[in-house]
Amino acid sequence: MTQDRPFLGIMLMLGFCTVAPMGDAFAKLLGGSIPLGQLLFVRFGIQVVLLIPLIWVTGRAWRMRGRVLWLTLLRTVLHIVGIGAMFTALKFLPLADAVAIAFVMPFIMMLLGKYVLDEEVGSRRLWACVVGFAGTLLVVQPSFAEVGWPALLPLAVAINFAFFMLVTRQIAKDTDPVGLQAVSGVMALVIMGPILWLTQGADLPALQLVALDTSLPADQWTSLFTMPLFQLIAIGVLGTLAHLLMTWSLRYAPSATLAPMQYLEIPVATIIGLAIFGDLPNGLAAIGICITVGAGLYIVFRERAIAQLEARTPAPV
Repeated sequence: MTQDRPFLGIMLMLGFCTVAPMGDAFAKLLGGSIPLGQLLFVRFGIQVVLLIPLIWVTGRAWRMRGRVLWLTLLRTVLHIVGIGAMFTALKFLPLADAVAIAFVMPFIMMLLGKYVLDEEVGSRRLWACVVGFAGTLLVVQPSFAEVGWPALLPLAVAINFAFFMLVTRQIAKDTDPVGLQAVSGVMALVIMGPILWLTQGADLPALQLVALDTSLPADQWTSLFTMPLFQLIAIGVLGTLAHLLMTWSLRYAPSATLAPMQYLEIPVATIIGLAIFGDLPNGLAAIGICITVGAGLYIVFRERAIAQLEARTPAPV
């Protein structure tokens, strides 16, 4: 079992909040041309290709049984559903809006952590989460009249990933993160492979397979980033890295501690959305982003101060 180290867990979660929106941006770029089933299959396939050799070379533990095996299967199903819902939402919503709407998740995580895992939730952490959520309300500004039902998809993502992180917390200390992600990737391929094979030719556009343009650009290196094949590989690499960081973070800190930190994914998504898609938040949204960042940074510095205080406090004899 691994001892809790809250500050390290927070730093790993910050890495997740930086890498995950990058993968979402590539998914948004490809969402209009690559069917959802193919995006998901390649996403998990690359995860397997990256991690299985790493397990073999390093001799990491990957075998699972009993409760851990069944929880890993549940986690994999939640992972497929959550990523699928997010990728679908990104076809209709700006990147920052999709991420911001999904940020009812920390509240759900905090309630699950308190009432299911019996984790301690201090009043300052709770208030920081409330302030951060108030900031997201200024960022979201959803227009259901324009977007319609897809605006609800990030809410489904939030509920799904709250349970995903709850299950991950249950097994994170008993499994190697690389082994967990590798096994989960194999499970995802075993689940999705037969589904895609059986639905070819059916009237289900989201589950069809399309050919990719694999020709290399001849003009300049920068055009490589516009290739569908490169973008598809980037989704898998960034997604694998992001969820490794998230899994590692849950080994070292309770979900209630990490929940407010995930608000920092919103400003990162906003910057990426501006750089790639030209989506610029208005003044009210910018204020909301500042409030969100402030709440997240408060948690970082508070946890660091607590960790330093505990380090200076002599252990009882």
